[in-house]
Amino acid sequence: MNIRKNDTVYVRTGQDKGKTGRVLFVDREKGRVIVEGVNVHKRHQRPTQKNPKGGIVTLEQPIHISNVALYSSALNGPTKISTAEINEGNKTRRVRIDKKSGEQI
Repeated sequence: MNIRKNDTVYVRTGQDKGKTGRVLFVDREKGRVIVEGVNVHKRHQRPTQKNPKGGIVTLEQPIHISNVALYSSALNGPTKISTAEINEGNKTRRVRIDKKSGEQI
């Protein structure tokens, strides 16, 4: 999985196709992500101690990771990712690279 928390992603399929948003949570076991402002559902909530009024709450629901692609601001659209190893002195670091523009993510 090349998508991480706080990445900006582009939704490729579904009712929110074409939208972009920031990843709030990644569930690696189920292969799902929660994206800010995407797949929003309304839920009626009873009054609780935290929310004494209750009411209608909007929540982002998870979508499958195959339905999103990393968003490249340089290309203004979705892109694919590759990995490369960069040598920094004694240490080797693995980084993500945008395949189309060649920029480091």
